[in-house]
Amino acid sequence: MDLAYLRAHPEHLPTFLTHQRIRETPVAGGDICAASRLTLDDGHSIFAKTWPEGAGRPLPEGFFAAEAAGLRWLRDAGAVAVPEVVVALPELLALDWVEPGEPTPAAAERFGRELAALHRAGAPTFGADWTGFVGALPQDNTPDEGPWSGWFVRRRLVPYLRRSVDGGALTGAEAGLVEQVVDRIGEFGGDEPPARIHGDLWPGNVLWGADDRVWLVDPAAHGGHRETDLAQLALFGGVPHLDRVLAAYAEAWPPADGWQERVPLHQLHLMLVHTALFGGTYRDAVARTARAALAGLARATVDG
Repeated sequence: MDLAYLRAHPEHLPTFLTHQRIRETPVAGGDICAASRLTLDDGHSIFAKTWPEGAGRPLPEGFFAAEAAGLRWLRDAGAVAVPEVVVALPELLALDWVEPGEPTPAAAERFGRELAALHRAGAPTFGADWTGFVGALPQDNTPDEGPWSGWFVRRRLVPYLRRSVDGGALTGAEAGLVEQVVDRIGEFGGDEPPARIHGDLWPGNVLWGADDRVWLVDPAAHGGHRETDLAQLALFGGVPHLDRVLAAYAEAWPPADGWQERVPLHQLHLMLVHTALFGGTYRDAVARTARAALAGLARATVDG
């Protein structure tokens, strides 16, 4: 099987894998999926993801289709580097292989400019036309005219707060802090029309390529607020050369005034996703993030 055959017959890939007709090398695939590098007969490599056996839960319907739709939508903007979807089947996703490289200041600055261009490509509404997932959890992508603040509460904060409380990951104390943020969402400001965003842009989903470019992988793509992507880049220690990324972004398309004070607000979504997925391990992180969001609001109010 070479690349041309695979493009023409993507449905044959599972059979070739089952009968070990393709050289397969396991690689890191993140916290959710099993992943491997497949080497085709013409020497071309692709990156394949499957739902792991013994995962303890079934493959969610539409899981790989949603990721494929998001990747294609981001790639269609012609802005930032996004791997091409080679195969999208219900049980498997295969992308063009990206050779990893080292982070460089030049790549970071280029990425900042390209991320701004991606966001400028926009979206018709908040949400998307495909079923959403963030990690292994469903994410409501029902198209919504906004404004952003109300949409963010309804679709991105409250659902994962409820899951986290119902699952015992958050106590009343942490939930109360998040509810304060929810109740005051209209005071944060910064509402904008929907941007074309990655939606899960923590550093683990930023791939530094050997071609000295930054590639975006594992999206939860949708129409959202561009500050969400910028805030997520700073999570868990931040991407390498984050200051260069943000400076180049600001030169291309400056964020709205006060955006730094809203960083914890935008990070709160993924923190709640973590408590919903992984339990109380992230309980303190949710509390810290909610407190930081409220503190940022207080500072912005004083400065205003």
